[in-house]
Amino acid sequence: MESSGGNNSNSTPKIMVFRPTWEEFQNFPKFIKYIESQGAHKAGLAKVIPPPEWKPRRNGYDDIDITIPAPISQMVNGCQGLYTQYNIQKKPLTVKEFEKLANSDKYRTPKHFDYEELERKYWKNITFGAPIYGADISGSIYDEDQNEWNINRLGTILDYVAGDYGIHIEGVNTAYLYFGMWKTTFAWHTEDMDLYSINYLHFGAPKSWYAVPPEHGKRLERLAQGFFPGSFQACPAFLRHKMTLISPHILKQYSIPVNKITQEAGEFMITFPYGYHSGYNHGFNCAESTNFATERWIEYGKRCLQCICRKDGVKISMDCFIKRFQPDRYPLWKAGEDIGPHPEDRYKKNIRSGLDDFRINEPEKQNR
Repeated sequence: MESSGGNNSNSTPKIMVFRPTWEEFQNFPKFIKYIESQGAHKAGLAKVIPPPEWKPRRNGYDDIDITIPAPISQMVNGCQGLYTQYNIQKKPLTVKEFEKLANSDKYRTPKHFDYEELERKYWKNITFGAPIYGADISGSIYDEDQNEWNINRLGTILDYVAGDYGIHIEGVNTAYLYFGMWKTTFAWHTEDMDLYSINYLHFGAPKSWYAVPPEHGKRLERLAQGFFPGSFQACPAFLRHKMTLISPHILKQYSIPVNKITQEAGEFMITFPYGYHSGYNHGFNCAESTNFATERWIEYGKRCLQCICRKDGVKISMDCFIKRFQPDRYPLWKAGEDIGPHPEDRYKKNIRSGLDDFRINEPEKQNR
């Protein structure tokens, strides 16, 4: 197993990159356990480069005949590193029509020398022109007989939700497809129920990611609450709405560590429980993703902050997990008395450095 980008005890956890052999790649749950034994979860995000013999779709991607039923135009308002994104639904497009649009003069990727220059152009032009994102499309483009790392059937404990209750939650325990173009964005969020996620970039332009280590997630929340007090008042879990963009420059200014990495076609990204992440696409591309779970996630699921204002929020009953994996806690849980700290709260004493409590002025008064 080759890996890079490790962690040491004196510094912020860094995003690790793994290159498993074909043998190491065979068992998905076992592999996740292995990378966590190496500390991969501490950064909130990891990259996995599959072995060269693995092919998710043997005949390539030229024959994809999919309609994007509800493309979204992404409008962004704000300034100086703090933005709110609004999605406006557009009429359906085929993938071929979407590709043509993505490569047109209006929407195509600007000329750039390297990823750093493209990142500067992204933040400089974030409020200009609304790109169109083909997001949250139910379905998979894997070969049906592909049994390794098949996003539609990863074989993790999240399968108990379907097995015990017969519940299929689109994009959570089934696959979702995403067709991106330049500047299409996913705002700061953790996954529904603070689950893990897996994202495979099938083809096309890269996808850039930002990630905050889970042990600093509460600090990101407090910073966002201070900068967007109206949103926080309306819903304490407003980051679940996936509308809030904060530049890494602002996060660093408030001493919140943030890592960045770029995902190329043919690579996987894994996000970990309570790992805040955001990012953007470099141009026309196609990704597939879903959520999954391990035993380590259960405490996160029990303690996660839920959105209270939207009826379409994902809420998974923790009953089947607690009954199976924490039977001694089950009577307390049923009685509403299984009280405990959030799994990341144990880090608080390690990061109290006087930077933990933010005094935030209104954004427009902030001297930056």
